[in-house]
Amino acid sequence: METGIVTIKGQVVIPSKIRRRLGIKKGTKVCFIEGNEDVVIRPLTKDYFEKMAGFLKTGGQMTKGLLETRKQDRIREDER
Repeated sequence: METGIVTIKGQVVIPSKIRRRLGIKKGTKVCFIEGNEDVVIRPLTKDYFEKMAGFLKTGGQMTKGLLETRKQDRIREDER
C-alpha cells in the first residue's frame, strides 16, 4: 500500500511506482469515482478508452436513436 498527503490546496502526489505502472505522465487526465467512503482515481489514457470501447455493445443504435430524436426535436421547434 502506498500513501500520500493532501496539501492545503487539496493536491495529492501519486507515488512514482504507481504512476509508472499505470502510465500516468504530466498532463494525463484522471477521473475521480466516489464510492460510499472511498475515492478511486482512474487515469483516462488511450488504453482506458480502448478497453471501454463497445462497452454498451449497442452497435451504434443508441447514437442513431439520439440523432433521430434530435431531428424530431428540430422539426417540432421549426413548426413553432
